[in-house]
Formats: sequence, structure tokens, C-alpha cells
Amino acid sequence: MATSKLQTFTSKPRIFILSDISNEPDDAESLCRYLLYANQFETEGLVACTSTWMKNRVCPQDMEKIVDAYAGAVDNLNQHVHPDWQYPSAEHLRGLIRKGAEVYGMAAVGDDIPLSPGGELLYSRILAPSAQPLWILCWGGTNVLASVLYAIDSKFTPEDSQRLLSRIRVYAISDQDDTGAWIRNSFPDIFYITSVHGWNQYGMAAWTGISGEKYYGFDQGGPDFSKMEKQWLKENVQIGPLGKAYPDYMFIPEGDTPTFLYLIQNGLGVPESPEYGGWGGRYARTDVSDKGLNSNHYSDAVDRVKGMDGRIHTSNHATIWRWRDAFQNDFAARIQWTMTTDFGKANHHPVININDSAGLQALRVEAEAGSSIVLDASKTYDPDKGDKLTFKWWHYREPSATQWWVDAEVAELSVKPLDNENRKVEVTLPPPEKCAVELMSRQPVERGQLLHLILEVTDSGSPPLTTYRRVLIQATNKELKGGGKAAEAIGEVMKAEAEREACPLLDGS
Repeated sequence: MATSKLQTFTSKPRIFILSDISNEPDDAESLCRYLLYANQFETEGLVACTSTWMKNRVCPQDMEKIVDAYAGAVDNLNQHVHPDWQYPSAEHLRGLIRKGAEVYGMAAVGDDIPLSPGGELLYSRILAPSAQPLWILCWGGTNVLASVLYAIDSKFTPEDSQRLLSRIRVYAISDQDDTGAWIRNSFPDIFYITSVHGWNQYGMAAWTGISGEKYYGFDQGGPDFSKMEKQWLKENVQIGPLGKAYPDYMFIPEGDTPTFLYLIQNGLGVPESPEYGGWGGRYARTDVSDKGLNSNHYSDAVDRVKGMDGRIHTSNHATIWRWRDAFQNDFAARIQWTMTTDFGKANHHPVININDSAGLQALRVEAEAGSSIVLDASKTYDPDKGDKLTFKWWHYREPSATQWWVDAEVAELSVKPLDNENRKVEVTLPPPEKCAVELMSRQPVERGQLLHLILEVTDSGSPPLTTYRRVLIQATNKELKGGGKAAEAIGEVMKAEAEREACPLLDGS
């Protein structure tokens, strides 16, 4: 059976969605796309909520309409995925739809304020015993979550409350009511990803990198907007039983989609490590001290990406738009799945194997600084007859850096092909003084930088599909080689680095 050769997963992330659907079309667009990946997730709630853009109304009926459209696609979808990882039924998903509080923000939070039906469902999901964290994806306001956190804090001891809240992960599309800041201030231990900026200054947020460069005017000349154009969407997305429910966009398309792009199981993202980056962006902790508030809040980081104009664009938005061609092709391919039961008439993802290690989880290896390792992806295959595969290995440097100036801190991995197809490569680590020395003291360390090598395998199908595998290379320095003169200020480190590389000193004044 052809589907038995398709990708499998080790587990399904638990997902709970809060959406201000129908304040404008983008939530409906995101829900359409989300359902195309529903076989990868354990969806535990679909709750219609309010936001600053729709303060006293919720629209669960519009979620139901999209699930009704999904009902016409699910049987076809199941013909294009592994038999062990089938899509949930439309009936099951309908049973997860609830209303949130029909009030704005903190008006839903407090003593003697009952939980909304959506809040009751979320409360029960947090309390349910599970080894998996619950990912709460916030596409609108967060008062449903805030009301539940208030209830837990009121009903449980501090120890039990902390234990329960350690089970949740939040990815919010900025703050869209007055409860987001309250949550982060009141419960700083909660794992919370969100862009923080001036109120309603969404063009500053990483998530707008999904499609917002025309509307917000950032990174001009960098991203390729062609696969976000209305005509492309009309031809490639708004077709078939589910695609016909995908509305035209008003401002930017799918502003909420990065929340689950972050969790899609494609071999790239590592959800518990937002600083690693992936389709849903890259984020870093805002508080790295174990003193004071010790907040577990992650906000925007930046990537440096060569744009269509040939220039390097350095921005938070680039952490998402850099992947756009791949995630839009993926979207279009899944829409094709909804329209046929014929496996041979659609494209399916390559399955990567590196050094006899299959699967999508990051491959972890240790190697001495300055040494070489061999990575062999020869056993990688494509489930579709006749598809050719292209192998691209590249060093994702930004996740290893602790500062903006990546060049000063993270030296390049050397990647040498060992065959004509680039399936097998020799990777050489930088010397100890480049990857196994403490930044300020310049003292050698036994365990240096964690270096990120990405393998992208893309097939020749239509549209082409990409699978990734992240190789995490832990640089070691057992003999404590390297090192240099200690510095009391970062400027001294930068000056020494510039002199060592015989390059002009970069003056930040």
C-alpha cells in the first residue's frame, strides 16, 4: 500500500484554539489551513472569542461552517496520509466548538464570574492527565485563557497551581485585548510566545512576516509575495470542498497561521525551543536571568535572509517569510489532496533518513571543535514514483548566537559534498577558539556552541514539497584548547575579533 511509505510521527501536539473569527476574514483562512494538518494534531478545543476588534460578540457558527466544508474533504485527505495518522472526523471537530465570554478582556475575569462554555472546556483540558503539554493558540483576545488561569489560581494551592500551569504552552498573535499583559505579569512562569510592541502596532510583530510586507511596508524587495497574491490563492487554494470556504483576505492573509506553522511536524521546528526557529518564526526569552521575575516569555528574534533583490534583510519578519515558498507549496499540495482519492494524482513529502536515523525529530551529535563528521542521507526516499530529490545542507547560524551580530559570535560550518547528488556530506566544525570559548572571559569550555545544520530535501512534484531534518551538533573541547585574553566589556571582544580577522572595526557610535 503506497500510504504505508508515508511519513509517520512520534506523537501529536495537543492543540486548543481561541479565535475571534469573523472580525475579519483571516481567522477563517487560518482555520481552513489548520484543518489540512489536523491529522498531525490532537485538537482539543475550538473556541470563538472576542478581541479589541470585536468586543461583545463571538461567532462559533462560522467555525461550524468551515468544519462542514472539511466534512466534504476528509475522506479524500485520508487517502494521502499514513494509515496510522488519519484525519479526525468532522463530527468530532464539531463537538469541540464552544463560545467564549461575550465581553471584552478583563470583564470576563474575576470572583463570581462564571467560566464561559469555552472556558470550562479549556479548564478541563488543562486538568486532564497527560504527558503532553497543551498548546493554546490565541488568534484573538486571551480572556478565555485569563479566566481559566484566575480560576485555577483561586481553587488550587500555589504548588498545585504551578504544576497545572507548567502543562500549558501559549502562542499568541500579539495582544488583542487587555488580558495578555495581565497573564504574563501574573503568571510569569507560563511558557508564552508573543510579539510585544506598542498597542496595535502589528507591523512590528514577527507574525506579520506570513504575508504582511505590502500592507505594513517592511523588508521591501526581500520576500516573494507571488504566492500570497489573490490570483494565486484563487487558483491554488480556493478550490475543492474545503478551499471554497477560504475567503478573500481584507488586510493581510492568515495573520494567525504562524501559531500552528510553528508546530507542524516537518522536521524543522523544535517546539520546546522557540529560539531554534521554524515555519512559525523564531523567538527568544525576554528575561534570561534566574533572578527577579524570571519570566518564561519569548518574543521576536531576527534572522538574516537574502531577499529576492539579492540584499541581506535582517528582521523578525524574515524568520517567517524565509520559509514562505515551502509552506505555500505545502498548502497547495494539501488542497490537491482534498480533491482526489487517487494517490498517483497528487504529490507527497520526501521521507528523510540520516545515518540510519529516520523520523522528524532533531538528530543530535557531538563532535570535537575543529573535527569533521560525515552525514549520510542516502536512504532518503520519495513515496511518489518518478520524483527526483534535491538535497540542500546549510548552517542556520542565528539560533546559536546570543546577540544581533552573528558574524562575531558564530563561525561557519564547512559542508563538503561527498557524492554528486549531495546526499552525503562531510561537515567540519570551526576550531575551538571559534566555537568553544566563553564570549566575555575568552576561557575555553568543554562544551561549546550548539550548532544547527539544516537538511532540506525537495522533490520534483507539482507543487514541489520539502521535508527538513535539523542536525544539532554539540561542539566539544575536551582538552580545553583555544581561549584568549579576557575582556571586561563587549567592545573589547569585538575589537579583538575584528583585529584577528583583519577586517575594519565596526563602530557602533
